[in-house]
Amino acid sequence: MLRCLLLLLSVSALASNLGAQNFNVTHRATMTFPNQNLANIWGYTAPDGSEYALVGGANGLIIVNVTNPDAPQFIKQIPGPTSAWREIKTYQHYAYVVTEHGSIGIQVVNLNNLPDTNLSYQNVNPGGITRAHALHVDETKGFLYVYGSNLNQGRTQVFNLNTNPYSPSYVGHVPFIGYVHDGYADNDTLFSAHIYAGQFAVINMANKTNPTLLGTKTTPGAFTHNTWRSGNYLFTTDEVSNSFLTSYDISDPGDIRELDRIAITPGSGSIVHNTHVINNYAVTSWYKDGFSIIDVNRPANMVEVGRYDTYPNGSGSGFEGCWGVYPYFPSGTIVASNIRAQGTQNGELWVMTPTYQRACYLEGVVTDSVTGNPLPAATVTILSTGVTGTTNTLGEYKIGQVQSGTVNVSFSKTGYVTKVLSATLTNGVLTTLNAALAPISGGPPFPVELVAFEATREGRDALLRWQTAQERNNAGFEVQHSRNGGHQWAVLGFVPGQGNSQSLQQYDFRVSSLSHGEHLFRLRQLDHTGRETFSPWRSVFVPAEKIEATLWPNPVGSWARLMLHLPQPAEVRIEVFHADGRPTSVSQTLAIEYGAVAHLTVEHLPEGAYFVRITTPYEQQTLAFYKL
Repeated sequence: MLRCLLLLLSVSALASNLGAQNFNVTHRATMTFPNQNLANIWGYTAPDGSEYALVGGANGLIIVNVTNPDAPQFIKQIPGPTSAWREIKTYQHYAYVVTEHGSIGIQVVNLNNLPDTNLSYQNVNPGGITRAHALHVDETKGFLYVYGSNLNQGRTQVFNLNTNPYSPSYVGHVPFIGYVHDGYADNDTLFSAHIYAGQFAVINMANKTNPTLLGTKTTPGAFTHNTWRSGNYLFTTDEVSNSFLTSYDISDPGDIRELDRIAITPGSGSIVHNTHVINNYAVTSWYKDGFSIIDVNRPANMVEVGRYDTYPNGSGSGFEGCWGVYPYFPSGTIVASNIRAQGTQNGELWVMTPTYQRACYLEGVVTDSVTGNPLPAATVTILSTGVTGTTNTLGEYKIGQVQSGTVNVSFSKTGYVTKVLSATLTNGVLTTLNAALAPISGGPPFPVELVAFEATREGRDALLRWQTAQERNNAGFEVQHSRNGGHQWAVLGFVPGQGNSQSLQQYDFRVSSLSHGEHLFRLRQLDHTGRETFSPWRSVFVPAEKIEATLWPNPVGSWARLMLHLPQPAEVRIEVFHADGRPTSVSQTLAIEYGAVAHLTVEHLPEGAYFVRITTPYEQQTLAFYKL
């Protein structure tokens, strides 16, 4: 088996220039694992400085020497039950592995003999644990935290590594809130991600048999997947379409405050998965978007400063592409796991070299030039790059970009004269740029008096219509579109104006073939002198044309996610059947507005072929899957 695996492995070095979506990351090598999908990834640095990727393969833990990032070397695969999920963490020279399939409990691997392939390992079941979804090590205090196991409805389980790291001993569990999907633990404080409750919890674990809940916070997507702490700040991900990396101030766990949220391809449907923070950079996997490097040095102003798309021919929603990324090797090398290459069943290990670059931060306050009062909901745009932000209730804005240099920044708000100011941006430096906007008084409120602006859905299209009562020096209207609640805008087209007019003028613009979900539209009116004004936002919601259902993974181990999008709100019946049509005990009924993720637990079903049937009052759909 080892000889076959070695013959099938392939390593490819970089053969082409980086695509436009890739920056500040250099591809070094890709290693392929035929007929074996990959799950999460971690790393281990040996005492001699050698660096090893610890990869969660479908058939067990894969160990790869990445000391030379251009020529990674396969060392060994530690066998384990076949599973689409496998998670790894390390403590001292031991690796701890859990999976959702089989009954190995916690697999402990002694890495001390690397690069020798003669590695000892054992499967242990302290406390009766047989399977789990994820784990984390409090390296400060020497305790292993395990999440989503067979014990206590998936609540956090705690194991002591201090006495014998090769044989963890069971300490206790966290009795409150419920199922935990993942978490971060350090110095007796736990930040647990409660995916189905849609929140994270901060828990004092000093007394392992009597933990204390310090605070909770609901995350933007209410499907909290992963947490990672950096000082007084916490970063979370929500495993849903159009999701965000979100930052919080946790200095007072009783008063947790959201600071910022960021999406790297807003509106595409992309799903964020796991984030890890190193030196105030959040290195984050985004499934079909590969991974990104986000500067979180100012957690209230997160800025993307690097990216590499490890799944270049795919985009949007779905559980494919980059599962995990590990950035903690002393050399700086980053390793990432692709579930499988597109159109194949072959998992991929990507080896990369990052260039960590601080963002240029641009922040300030927008006020009324007459009263001095702050102006909320003013739009601030760096004109050369289109980076856009909106002021809060205090008139504050916080934006940034990776490019340095002198830029022009536009400040605009309905009822005020747009102002363009110059700023010089420097990497790693905060540039403060305040603006006082003059209210428009006397005569028509704008060069264009906009009397109507409406957006109407027509099938999969949006028809935008607007009217002007009069125009003065009007060059035209730029039509802008947002898929992430107005955080970022894209230009769809330009409609020329009448120049000067004293009569009613009517315009229309059709946006075709929209994907399902909410779409926001606005107009940016430009006059011939370069002055601009923005219209109010208009919203169109496009439902799915029919039931859109995606089951992942397939084949299925212990459980699977069923992502659903509906053309209209409905009560949905979800049932699992044997291939011959016999019903199983797996069924549930959900009230779904337009979209949801259902969790199917099938660990008790014998291996074989099945199908899941999704039934609404107006439609029925089935998906086949194989249970391992």
